[in-house]
Amino acid sequence: MANALRDRGQSGGDPGAEHQDLDLEHRRAPVRSKGGNVEWVYWERGTAHLLPRLLRLPDGTSRAHGPLFLSERRPVPARRPPTADICPHTGRARLGYDRARVLLDTYAGLDLHQLRHSAATHLGEAEVPLQLIMGKTRHKNPRTAMRYVKPGADAIAKVTEVLAPRRRTH
Repeated sequence: MANALRDRGQSGGDPGAEHQDLDLEHRRAPVRSKGGNVEWVYWERGTAHLLPRLLRLPDGTSRAHGPLFLSERRPVPARRPPTADICPHTGRARLGYDRARVLLDTYAGLDLHQLRHSAATHLGEAEVPLQLIMGKTRHKNPRTAMRYVKPGADAIAKVTEVLAPRRRTH
């Protein structure tokens, strides 16, 4: 679930996906980027397993529309958000990125931004091409994405072997 929030945070700060937009079969959801373009975020099996629990209501039915990530309380009248940001089933407001960041730090010791960086680093260590890392992290500039891809000692040793002169076979 933290990864889903992390991916939502990449779109410009709001982790509030609309669950009617979720493509559960293909484990993806559309997000609107800072420039207004629609892009897709993807999640792995663990998140796909937890999403139905997130959508389940106390009576056993599932929420059909509205915000995906909800705050723990209903908003007070003085701070009532727009109708689109309130779950029609529970009356709870959409969970904001800052609150999600605080909750993950408090209860799981996770930092959303660090999760994004570590994901890019793991992809780099797995020798995933920079273009694919940029696609996953949704960076537009290779220079920005390269900041997170730091090759380890094994990767540098492997590259050194490529540069070594070939042994003569005769």
